[in-house]
Amino acid sequence: MSDTRETSSSAPARVRGLEQIDRLSVPLPHGTEVTTRVERVASGGRRIPQGVVGRVVRAHDGGFDVQIVGVGEVWFARDELVPRRTGQVQFAQRREAAWSALRPCVVLETRVGSHAWGLADERSDVDVRGVFALPLPWTLGLAQPPQDLVSADGSTTYWEVRKTVEQALRADPNTLETLFVPGATAGDELGTWVLEAREAFVSKAIFGSFGRYAMSQLDKLTRSQRLAEHRDLLLEWLCEEPTPDLDEVARRLAAVSPRAAPTREDAVLAAKTYVKQLYRSLWDQGLLAANDFAALSAYARGGGQRPPSARELRPKNAYNLLRLVALATGWLRDGVPTFEATGALKARLLDIKGGQVPLEDVLRDAEAMAPALEAAHRESRLPEHPDYARADRLLRRVGEEVARRWVSKTPGPLGRDAPEAPALEGGTE
Repeated sequence: MSDTRETSSSAPARVRGLEQIDRLSVPLPHGTEVTTRVERVASGGRRIPQGVVGRVVRAHDGGFDVQIVGVGEVWFARDELVPRRTGQVQFAQRREAAWSALRPCVVLETRVGSHAWGLADERSDVDVRGVFALPLPWTLGLAQPPQDLVSADGSTTYWEVRKTVEQALRADPNTLETLFVPGATAGDELGTWVLEAREAFVSKAIFGSFGRYAMSQLDKLTRSQRLAEHRDLLLEWLCEEPTPDLDEVARRLAAVSPRAAPTREDAVLAAKTYVKQLYRSLWDQGLLAANDFAALSAYARGGGQRPPSARELRPKNAYNLLRLVALATGWLRDGVPTFEATGALKARLLDIKGGQVPLEDVLRDAEAMAPALEAAHRESRLPEHPDYARADRLLRRVGEEVARRWVSKTPGPLGRDAPEAPALEGGTE
């Protein structure tokens, strides 16, 4: 009888080396919870003791702006911060390792967002998206290979080829934009093949994923905005003795909300949803100690009526939703996409982006565009469904080429110079 022990199927496989992670050097992506290692004096002379927990909001000047509850944003050097949770350390390490190893395997990229739409100004971020291919060894074995590469500041994202194709077949707006904006550039023959096959992904499904999606999101945002007008009143209620619970607050809010609802129960449910949105929004901004109703109550009692740094529920990218409606209409009608806004539409979108247009007016703009969207969908000559067979041939062709380069040791990041796949170790019985 062999004494060879089989690997337990229940033992988790993991990448070697995570036990040796240096928490002072691991990357800190946007959103990472961190603990401060030094005392700091914030603007206004407020003392921030060592050991305070905050959340990374951006990187600059060799350090990070950290949002601290009740204080706001404070800058810390990298060696003055450590990730709060082990899981976050491991996630950051894996993301950085994948980025460093596979960045040379990018086969296609483009600049997206406001720069591609003709709506950028000097304050606009530069957002880049693209596609990468996995070297053959990364696709073998038990390890789940990365499907995304994301830069530390979150401004650049690349999707693995298969994931790109699957998203495009679903008419995902971000993916189709990446493939169709005029600036899309192939850095490898594989990227050229993807661009040549991109028409296979286009179908009338963009009516739903672009147009109807944008309309529904604008409607939800407008309803939330109407409820948000009563935010200060809600926070006043939370200062009462005894403090009303979530159900009571929702009942009161439903009674004063201008939003129409089919039934009383629907109105209360909508109000409760808004309250949850409110404390999630404040939590995301680092203004609450926890993402729950109790933390919202504590915030209200601490004088958090309208903090200077708090954002309104109205999102800054509402103009993008209106742009999606216009893009879908033109693509369905003309058979080709036009990403750069011009003329009156561009002027209106810039006004919306600049916060000069109430959200309800944006919704009215979208509603006025709805008949043209519906007509374009009815009369569109785009296919009902994407060309799955062509997409399948593309993936097979890419897979065969990746394998050929590896086996023949062709010079380059997918062949002779491919990064080493992560080693695994698993428990044994």
